[in-house]
Amino acid sequence: MNQTFSHIHTLGELKNAGYRTLPVRAEMRKNLLARLRSGDKLMSGIVGYEETVMPEIENGVLAGHHMIFLGERGQAKSRIIRALADLLDEVVPAIKGCEINDDPYAPICRQCRRLLAEKGDELEIAWIDRERRYAEKLATPDVSVADLIGEIDPIKVAEGRYLADEETIHFGLIPRTNRGIFAINELPDLTEKVQVGLFNLMEEKDVQIKGYKIRLAVDLVFVASANPEDYTSRGRIITPLKDRFDIQIRTHYPKTLEDEITIMEQEAVHPPRDGMEVRVPQFLKDIIAQITFEARGSNEINQSSGVSVRVTINNFESVISNAEKRSIVNNENEIVPRLSDLHSLYASTAGKIELEYVGEDKKEDDLIERLINRAVLKVFDRYLKLDDLKKVISYFEQGWGVEVSDRAPSSDYTEPLREVAGLREAIAMLGPFETPGLMAAASEFIFEGLHLHQKLNKDRQGGRFAYHA
Repeated sequence: MNQTFSHIHTLGELKNAGYRTLPVRAEMRKNLLARLRSGDKLMSGIVGYEETVMPEIENGVLAGHHMIFLGERGQAKSRIIRALADLLDEVVPAIKGCEINDDPYAPICRQCRRLLAEKGDELEIAWIDRERRYAEKLATPDVSVADLIGEIDPIKVAEGRYLADEETIHFGLIPRTNRGIFAINELPDLTEKVQVGLFNLMEEKDVQIKGYKIRLAVDLVFVASANPEDYTSRGRIITPLKDRFDIQIRTHYPKTLEDEITIMEQEAVHPPRDGMEVRVPQFLKDIIAQITFEARGSNEINQSSGVSVRVTINNFESVISNAEKRSIVNNENEIVPRLSDLHSLYASTAGKIELEYVGEDKKEDDLIERLINRAVLKVFDRYLKLDDLKKVISYFEQGWGVEVSDRAPSSDYTEPLREVAGLREAIAMLGPFETPGLMAAASEFIFEGLHLHQKLNKDRQGGRFAYHA
């Protein structure tokens, strides 16, 4: 707890300290304005939204709006919503023991109002942190009004209370988040009955439980997320509820390869690797990100479902893991993924893309292979020109060939580096690659690029690939 308030335990002490509570919208507005004045970012770790999504969030918070985020999967909607909790004060006072975090100056539940009347300035308070003032729920068809708002507690009724008495309610998730932020993910999946209850709470500040109308003036900012297709489908969202969300913010996938790579590097999980250094060539990072870009532009993939950034992240982790196995088996001291490791992407990509058409002639693996080939070709053309590789092409045209494998140690590439005319010069164009692992990765990139440009043939022989003219 903040040390400034650690000595305050009663309402009287709170008054003497000059502390005044704020409605949650005013509190978030105050803290956002402080960040804007100091030049601090609204949210950290969110990439690519600086000119699009973030200004709209800032406007929504300053205006005190309920917000809904529309976007396909893997667009950081949930992360953004959770980060909004950082705009809440670190701690706020609440009546001690209250289930709904009642404001000691203006309690809304009957029990707390009674306690205030009885104890006055001796009313005990507790300090609640911002984590307890944020709650979220994944909407599914089985979510009920009882889950979100509350239900009649039969035990309290048996004790002699009336059904219409608010003290008979066992509060749901929303009232328990009073004076905070409540988020619902995949809003259209809520049933109409629950949507009506949610609307009443947002608009009228009352709820109906078992036919009894109970006023519950909760102080909340409501935030929701939804897939655009579901949200705009007629009948999925009742019109009054849709109208109650004051601002609709559209998220998007990274617009540049650089942003995709930044997110990939930021989010990838790197377990301890016993001191072995992981070195991923920039061209391979570009290829992994470009594969996702190709998928997002493919008419063979259902774009309404989207192609998540998680595809890029998981693919990055997969190629590193495949390279790690090779390094362990061959007793190498560096982990360098290369193009022959890209076969590991089939498993980490499949399941995250939905084919537009499913049938005998539409196979997921074939599509992934085409995406990989298109990505490799585009990245190759950004780094190298065929005119710069005439010596390499000439070497193969003389009848020579080269074998590569994702299991072969980097030392196996020493001979091609020595024998293939112009190969070292071509690698130098890619960067200052000095280690055996990086040289092997660059060699494979050049061979595969020439193959995709139809300058070399490529034959599979078990787990090895042979390049020849």
